[in-house]
Parts: sequence; C-alpha cells; structure tokens
Amino acid sequence: MRARVRITLKDGILDPQGKAIAQALGRLGFEGVEAVRQGKYIEIELAETNHVKARAQVEDMCAQLLANTVMEEYSVEVDG
Repeated sequence: MRARVRITLKDGILDPQGKAIAQALGRLGFEGVEAVRQGKYIEIELAETNHVKARAQVEDMCAQLLANTVMEEYSVEVDG
C-alpha cells in the first residue's frame, strides 16, 4: 500500500518560509500573491495489505514522528 501524508502549519502559526516565498514571487513579477503557506509531503510504501490497519499505522507515524502536532496538522491518504 502507498500512503501520502501532507503536513502543514496550523492556522495562527507564523510561517516565515511561506512569507519569504511570497515575497520572492512578488519580486519575480507574480502579482496578486497575497500569502503562501508551505508544508511537507511524504510518500510511504507499506507492506500492510489491510487498508484500515495501514491507515492506523501511518496515523501513528504522524503522531509520533512525522508531524509536530503542537504546531502542525496532517492529512493521510492510503491507496492500494
């Protein structure tokens, strides 16, 4: 099975990298960019064949290591 994890900063958490990206886009001539929030994307290949178990395993990975749940939120998609 393949899992896809998207991790982003929670609303209200400052995103200095996103701000820097937005400013750079403006300097490059891209008008109308009001804000940018950056995050992480992770793909995980799993040996697990049960969809429910695979999802639970990835949720545990996120809670324990992949995401800082104090500042970040995550979403998980599992296919296969």
